[in-house]
Amino acid sequence: MIVPVPDVKGREKILEVHGQKKALAEDVKWEVIARGTPGFSGADLENMVNEAALLAARGDAEKITMIHMEQAKDKVMMGAERRSMIITEKEKEITAYHEAGHALVAMLLPGTDPIHKVTIIPRGRALGLTQQLPVDEKHTYASSFLKNNLCILLSGRVAEELIFGEITTGSGNDIERCTQLARKMVCEWGMSEEMGPLSYGKKEEQIFLGREIAQHRDYSESTAVKIDDEVKRIVLKANEKVHQLLSENSAVLRSIAQALLERETLGLDDIKAIIGHDGKTASPAEIQAQA
Repeated sequence: MIVPVPDVKGREKILEVHGQKKALAEDVKWEVIARGTPGFSGADLENMVNEAALLAARGDAEKITMIHMEQAKDKVMMGAERRSMIITEKEKEITAYHEAGHALVAMLLPGTDPIHKVTIIPRGRALGLTQQLPVDEKHTYASSFLKNNLCILLSGRVAEELIFGEITTGSGNDIERCTQLARKMVCEWGMSEEMGPLSYGKKEEQIFLGREIAQHRDYSESTAVKIDDEVKRIVLKANEKVHQLLSENSAVLRSIAQALLERETLGLDDIKAIIGHDGKTASPAEIQAQA
C-alpha cells in the first residue's frame, strides 16, 4: 500500500500530534506552518518539530517559537547549513549571480510559485539555493506553468554566462531537471504541437514496492529522433526567453547578487524591495538600511 503525502489539513493535524508534548510559544500557529510545508511527509513534519526543539534548547529558550520552526523548516527543506565549508571569493560571486538569476526570473514570470528564500550559504551538496513555496496545493499543472519552470531552471546558467562570459558545473542539476521536465511534456503530457496529444513510451510498474518502474520504447527510431528534436526545441526556446529577460534586467540582477554577497540570505520582501514597485532598483546599502 502506497501512502500519499498529506494535504494541508493533514499536515496541520500531524503537527498538532507531534507538538502536543512540546513547550510552544504563543506565536506558533500550526495552520501557518502547514501552509508553508507542501510536499512534506509525516516523517518530515516530525523531524521539523524535533529540530525546532533542538534549536530552542541550544539557544537556551524556554519555549519553541515560530523563528525556531522557520529555521527547522529550512533545514529539512534545504539541508543543514555548512558554514565551515571553505569556498573562494570567486566561487561565492558566481553562486550569488547564479541564485540571483533564479530569483529574478521567478519574480518576472507570471504565475510562478513565490520565492521563499534565496541563500548563498552552502546547504547539503549545494553552494546556494533558491527556494519557492506554492501558495495553494497543486494537483495539476498548466503547460504555461511548466514552461516558466523551465525558464527558472535555466536562469542560473544564463546569469553566469551573461556576467562572466562562461558557465560552470554548478548548473548540472538544473539542466538535468530541465531536460527531464521537457521530455515529460513531450512524451507523457501531450504538450508538444509537433508530437501531438500522444503518449510515447509504455510504462510497466513492478508489483513489489521498492522496484523501479520499467519503461519500454513503443515507437520507431524516426519518432525517437523527432522526440529528441522537440525536447531540444522546447529547452532552447526557454533558454532564449531567459537570455532576453536577464539582459533587459541586468541592473536588477546585479543588485540582487550584490545584496546576496553582503547578506548571504534574502527573503521575498528583500527581493521585492530591490526590484522596487516602480521598476527602479535600490542599492544593497539601502536594502540593508531598511532591514
